[in-house]
Amino acid sequence: MELSFLGAAGTVTGARFLVQTESRRVLVDCGLFQGHKELRRRNWHPLPIAPHDIDAVVLTHAHLDHSGYLPLLVAKGFEGRIFCSAATQSLCELLLPDSAHLQEEDAAYANKKGFSKHRPALPLYTRADAEEALSRMTPIGWNTPHYLGGGLTATLQPAGHILGASIVTIGDGSTTIAFSGDLGRPNDLVMVPPTRIARADYVVIESTYGDKEHEPAPKQALIDAITRTLARGGTVLIPAFAVGRAQTLLYALYELRKQGAIENVPIYLNSPMAADATEIFCAYSSEHRLDASTCRAICEGVRFVRDVADSRALDLRPGPKIIVSASGMLTGGRVLHHVKSLGPDPRNTILLVGYQAEGTRGAALVRGERMLRIHGEDHFVRAEVVALDGLSAHADASELVDWLRGFERPPIRVFITHGSPQASRALAGRIEKELGWSCAIPEHLETVKLKKGRG
Repeated sequence: MELSFLGAAGTVTGARFLVQTESRRVLVDCGLFQGHKELRRRNWHPLPIAPHDIDAVVLTHAHLDHSGYLPLLVAKGFEGRIFCSAATQSLCELLLPDSAHLQEEDAAYANKKGFSKHRPALPLYTRADAEEALSRMTPIGWNTPHYLGGGLTATLQPAGHILGASIVTIGDGSTTIAFSGDLGRPNDLVMVPPTRIARADYVVIESTYGDKEHEPAPKQALIDAITRTLARGGTVLIPAFAVGRAQTLLYALYELRKQGAIENVPIYLNSPMAADATEIFCAYSSEHRLDASTCRAICEGVRFVRDVADSRALDLRPGPKIIVSASGMLTGGRVLHHVKSLGPDPRNTILLVGYQAEGTRGAALVRGERMLRIHGEDHFVRAEVVALDGLSAHADASELVDWLRGFERPPIRVFITHGSPQASRALAGRIEKELGWSCAIPEHLETVKLKKGRG
């Protein structure tokens, strides 16, 4: 068995891991590269394996850095099935067509403005490609090996992180590889803890926060930031990922209002995708900590904004309010219009509550930069900027190591992926020191021949 790292090696994006045997080739995750331009360019590079030679894809979860390359894989010739949890399929039905729409919009804008070196500029993929990818999806259940052919099986177990997120174990009868995907936190507000895995011969683990410890749940800091802003008559603008983070925020705000910790001001969810994802979240109430009645109560306390005109009107609506809007790292979406309108007013607050990848506007604000380039123009931010990381959906360094402690015996090797070089090195050092396990930090496009498992 061979394992190739076609993405998420030396970076926190573009997850793609190829498992090969003599008769089968399975891709675990099929993500887009995001962030810096040099990373995004990799999306246009051909894979080192022809897509029609890949027999199947198994997804850990729906976020685009794990699923967003699927439409292009299909367009380039992949003819197999895509296996994932049922909730992941439901979320991909939102995310992939939207990603295609953005690709088509970007190409159309480049052609209109004439700034692309390509004539004409083409989208990475189209909505038709996304729909074709969705037609290839097959949901599989938890905790039961699913046969992929050629002696390979895939087993999904809940990973926390977001709805439907899975730890994927691939086995051939003698060797097993456990892919952590993005691991959630043991005490997440809404998601269940990641499943403890008893045995695997090899482990591929993420390291997004491999060099960091999360602050305790920032309840008081969240209350203070909101209270300060509302007291001066301002708006709290919270950029949030439409899938996962938005639902956690709505629950946190619901609890704070119920406890009387913050004023009962209007809360707006200004993201059609986040609204749809919230409905899916409620439909899968058996897979997270919130029961159906709590989900209904949360939705009843929020005003969902779908219409573009209503979105624009929010910025002109007087009085204190809270707006949750995508995207979470200020890379696009309706939140950018809010930043342009609300950012210049020092009464307002931009509250950043998630990971801000290098090269994004969110990361620039965290660094203290206040001039943002949005839609081709510079905009100065005078609003208060508050960054909280205690609401992260990713396990921190100690939580990652603690998850590994759940194994009954050491794996042959742990591969550290999905993190900055610094974060991956730090996590590898902790694993080697605290657990005494062998670690490796693979390079982009590296292939490793795996030894036969221990049975």
